[in-house]
Amino acid sequence: MIKYDSWPVSVFIGLLAVAALLALNCFIIINPGEAGVLSILGKAQDGPLLEGFHFKPPLISQVDVYDVTVQKFEVPAQSATRDLQDLTGRFAINFRLDAERVVEVRRTQGSLETIVAKIIAPQTQESFKIAAAQRTAEEVITRRNELKEDFDRALSQRLEKYSILVLDTSVVDLNFSQEFARAVEEKQIAEQQAQRAVYVAQSAEQEAQAEINRAKGKAEAQRLLAETLKAQGGELVLQKEAIEAWKSGGAQVPQVLVLGKEGAGLPLLFNVNGSDK
Repeated sequence: MIKYDSWPVSVFIGLLAVAALLALNCFIIINPGEAGVLSILGKAQDGPLLEGFHFKPPLISQVDVYDVTVQKFEVPAQSATRDLQDLTGRFAINFRLDAERVVEVRRTQGSLETIVAKIIAPQTQESFKIAAAQRTAEEVITRRNELKEDFDRALSQRLEKYSILVLDTSVVDLNFSQEFARAVEEKQIAEQQAQRAVYVAQSAEQEAQAEINRAKGKAEAQRLLAETLKAQGGELVLQKEAIEAWKSGGAQVPQVLVLGKEGAGLPLLFNVNGSDK
């Protein structure tokens, strides 16, 4: 009797467990920063499941949840400049999936890993080729910001059709071939040497001009002095300069000082030390 009585209880408990399992499988919660795609019997349903509480058919349905927050991946790329110089780069791509279009993403692209490998990486390569091919190697170096702007624009246009929104890119690394880098270094050294030669030549020219100016100044001073000495009273100027030179110690005081007589122009000799010679 006990065995027969316990059988309905066991069945009831089993049915209750199945019902609870089905009830738990009838809904899903989508967290902020996520978007879900509901598939019933393997067919993706139109309309994304955005954050919140959602019902779904039990047992026959599945929900693929996508992270729609900002993602960051570093992608390498290679290209050639307009003057055929090899150029390699590495870019940090900040992007996110369009939450309103995750159903299309699920149908055409699959998982986030597939998106990066099969969509973002090759489109980064093509966008880099477009941006680099418009410039010479020198322009790539001197106009790096313009290169990045062209790359951003090309990448955004290419990824938008895949429901991928590019938020920002960063140039992590940008390198030319070793041969080109060596040529650039040699060119810089040659330019520095040329600038140094120009500087030395300019310095020599300025020094020569300064010598000419000094010579002209000295000749002019001598001419003016000669005219002064030739003029009336010129001998007084000469005597005054001699006395000032002796006072300042610039010339040795002579034993005999010679002065011209006023009016006659004859010299007057006398002993400066006070003794006759």
